[in-house]
Amino acid sequence: MSSAAAPEPLPGDPSPSSEGAGGDPIGGKKAVLVWSIGVAVYFVAVIFRTSLGVAGLDAADRFHVNASALSTFSILQLLVYAGMQIPVGLMVDRLGTKRVLTIGVVLFTIGQLGFAFSPSYGMALVSRALLGCGDALTFISVLRLGTRWFPARRGPMVAQLAGLVGMAGNLVSTLVLARLLHSVGWTAAFAGSALCGVVVLVLMTLFLKDHPEGHEPEPVRHTGAAYVRKQIALSWREPGTRLGLWVHFTTQFPAMVFLLLWGLPFLVEAQGLSRATAGELLTLVVLSNMVIGLVYGQIVARHHAARLPLAFGTIGTTAAAWGTTLAYPGEHAPMWLLIVLCAVLGACGPASMIGFDFARPANPPERQGTASGITNMGGFVASMTTLLAIGVLLDATGDNYRIAFSAVFVLEALGLVQILRLKSRAVRRERERLVASRVEAVHVPA
Repeated sequence: MSSAAAPEPLPGDPSPSSEGAGGDPIGGKKAVLVWSIGVAVYFVAVIFRTSLGVAGLDAADRFHVNASALSTFSILQLLVYAGMQIPVGLMVDRLGTKRVLTIGVVLFTIGQLGFAFSPSYGMALVSRALLGCGDALTFISVLRLGTRWFPARRGPMVAQLAGLVGMAGNLVSTLVLARLLHSVGWTAAFAGSALCGVVVLVLMTLFLKDHPEGHEPEPVRHTGAAYVRKQIALSWREPGTRLGLWVHFTTQFPAMVFLLLWGLPFLVEAQGLSRATAGELLTLVVLSNMVIGLVYGQIVARHHAARLPLAFGTIGTTAAAWGTTLAYPGEHAPMWLLIVLCAVLGACGPASMIGFDFARPANPPERQGTASGITNMGGFVASMTTLLAIGVLLDATGDNYRIAFSAVFVLEALGLVQILRLKSRAVRRERERLVASRVEAVHVPA
């Protein structure tokens, strides 16, 4: 991270003077080590999550299913993931990061192993649901780990780095798992990858800690359902939380749908590319994501006013790239256009992380997990909806990918309307909090 001047603090950020004084953690080598173990868990979860993206055609042959049934794998996985986000946020706020991540690793490892040995479509669905449940416990936990071990002003960069490592997991799927799948076969490839879950479970058990010494969070006092309802209601009441959800909703899903399931079939069946060439284009999406993630993280960390322009720019560029590709008059889009499309899709993941930068300053520390869970639901609900729509449209139109992928524009339009509706209230609320925090700082005795 650069030594440039620190950015203007967000509302709710502790003052620099509180670092290391029982308030804002100061980071350091130990923080990097502990956080890296948490991120390694997320890395493995993303490998398992995206493993179907390189095995979609193989899964269709193995389980003898059509496009709609194939999309059900990913839809169920994302349904479980999205549905778990608010409960996970509450669990993290209540139980702490290590316990929640431990449960997650056990679940997604069992799910990946079960998928390797599933003899039928039904058993494979159960395995993917279990995987989705474990996967759902990881990212919110890693975000919480970052806020516990690093200063709040580093939040945007730490979050983008976590997303970048997650995309590296996607890279492993597209490069390593895809080759294993075609060299050693379905069972060996998926069962072998499940060993990664065992490795991170051991590392986490030995080295992971919820927070540095002297930075223990205030004990959570609550009883039952009333506390749950209050946490959700207070988080949702904040316009920043809702804006974060819709930014995440609108920006994440175009790339998620492409990488998770439909990118490879689109490039092979609709564009006439070989599997090897299609795999290289999927890799380009991941590499683009990693580069853009670093850029977006630096920009947002220094200039918070750039959040909405970056989100709007990503939405517009993504729509333009898809529109040009689908409307191309030839039978197949030229390679240069497909390269542009994949490079542009790489911005979707980093842009979705901006959603958390709206939700974080809108909520106090005791609601960070809940607010992050609400925000994280957005992109996965959109992805789930689009996965289903594309599968249904492919079956209904005789595999017309141009019509099927037009579903992307419907979801983007919906999300854009909601962002425009909420942005003024969220920004005004942030400014009010910032003014209030500065007034409070002036009146606090030294």
